[in-house]
Parts: sequence; structure tokens; C-alpha cells
Amino acid sequence: MSSTELPGVRAAAAAAAAPTVSTVRVAEGERLRSVTLAGLTLNVRSRPPERTGLAPALYVHGLGGSSQNWSALMPLLQDVVDGEALDLPGFGDSPPPDDGNYSVTGHARAVIRFLDAAERGPVHLFGNSLGGAVATRVAAVRPDLVRTLTLISPALPEIRVQLSAAPTALLAVPGVVSLFSRMSRDWTAEERTRGVMALCYGDPARVSEEGFRAAVAEMERRLELPYFWDAMARSARGIVDAYTLGGQHGLWRQAERVLAPTQLVYGGRDRLVSYRMARRASAAFRDSRLLTLPDAGHVAMMEYPETVAQAFRELLDEDGGS
Repeated sequence: MSSTELPGVRAAAAAAAAPTVSTVRVAEGERLRSVTLAGLTLNVRSRPPERTGLAPALYVHGLGGSSQNWSALMPLLQDVVDGEALDLPGFGDSPPPDDGNYSVTGHARAVIRFLDAAERGPVHLFGNSLGGAVATRVAAVRPDLVRTLTLISPALPEIRVQLSAAPTALLAVPGVVSLFSRMSRDWTAEERTRGVMALCYGDPARVSEEGFRAAVAEMERRLELPYFWDAMARSARGIVDAYTLGGQHGLWRQAERVLAPTQLVYGGRDRLVSYRMARRASAAFRDSRLLTLPDAGHVAMMEYPETVAQAFRELLDEDGGS
């Protein structure tokens, strides 16, 4: 970037120049809307609650994901929460942020700004992977916005990263995304989707044929977006940078500051966030309870939504059902 180029100009230009792509999938009973804030536009997926007056919930997806990652869980909880799921900036159907900031802090600010603008807090906040790191930061710096916290394989710093997670971390290295995109240009969307599922699911065979076809269609849509790989690379770099932060800004230190009752969910077959981190997380969050799923991978809310929903219901009961 030249010294005379304003931050985010390239991202905004890329979004403006984006070709027409296929529409985002909307499951039966879901609604989509766009929320525009200064320098930021967010796509929001919602499912109307079964009755009025239910406490609000917000779901935050992981790296490379979208609000669709919560479509299996949301209907299981619509009788107890008024749920919404965000597409983080640059993911799903949300365009890149004007400032080009894809750090964990940048994503956390987007969540905070959305909640402040909507005046929906405090919410039951859910986060998976990158979204778990983002949710942890939100809960630590703005406890007034978070009623309970549910973290599914949160991307919190590990001293020894699993070998299977190394390729994802390599996305943060300058030049790697460009090299990978050239090397993989002949891969079909179906091949890419199978690779992602093999990495994220404990047992990819659990995915229905309908679910697989929907995932392939979404992969095709994303690959048409000119900013897709840039958002992936910068967000991966944001995770790596967050892992290196110390002091009060370190994610483990912030986990210790979280006041909200916290439900932790870890999968025994997770190839991206180590199962061994469950014990450390359980000790770090002061008011936590732990659910371990030996056969789950990285996205337990997609693999075992009923079990995750039950864990949240129990958390809700402990919190007085509010």
C-alpha cells in the first residue's frame, strides 16, 4: 500500500467492483438483513423467537465461516432466546470493513458497535473458533453487553499448535495466499469443500448430501468474491497477532477477566484447536462449565447441535432462565 492510500481503500474498491454472485442461502424460517454503520456493513441472519420478550442472543462464526454455521443450532433455541447471527466483516455476505482491520480486536469492535447500535445487550453470546476469541474479548472489555458466554473450540493461544492446524496458520504469512491460490486454481469447489470438512468435522460422513451440496454452493459463491482470500489472510494474521499479545491485552488474561457464566465446548477430534486446551480454558474462565465431545471436531454446533443446545439450556437454567 502506498503512503498516500487511505486505509481500507483497496478493500472498499474491491467490494464495489465485486461481480454479481449467487445469493446467500437462507434456511426455512430464517431472515437476512443488512445493518450499515459508519465504515462498516454487516449481514445479519435471524430466526424469529417463538414468543416475544425472550432475551437476545448473538452468534459469531469462525475463520472462513459465516452466519450459516449457526443454522443448525438456532432453531433448537428459538424457544428460549431471540437469536441473531453475524457475518463478520469480509465473510458471508458482509463486505470488507472500510479500514481493512481484520484483527481480533477489529472484529470485536464490529460486534460491540453492532450491539451498541441495536441496543440489544446484554446478550447470550456464542462464538466458535475465531468467533470464540472475538467473543472472549467482547466479554472482557464490555461485560455490560454479555449475559452468558458459550465458546465452541475458541481460538485461544496455544504453546504447541497442532500440526494439522499449521496450514491455516500459514495463511497469515505474506505471499502464502497468493501462492496457494495459484497452486489450487484448478481445484473444484467440491474438492475444496471436502478438504474443509475433513479439517473441521470429527466425522465428515455426518454431513447430509443436502448439507454438502449447500456447502459446495457457498464455496462457489465465496470464490467469486475478489476479497475472499484477502479477508482470510488478514483474519488469520489477526489470530496469530492475538496469540503473541501479552499483558492485559492477551486473550488468556482477558479470559480471566470475563464475569459472565461461561459454557465451554471442546471436541476430541478437533484438528484446529487442541482438545488439551479444555482444561486450561476451564481454569481461566472464573465461572465456567465444560462440555467435552470425544467424537466432535472443530464445529460442534454443526455436528452435534442438539447436545450443544442442551448444554446452553442448562447454563440458562443456572443463570436463572433469563
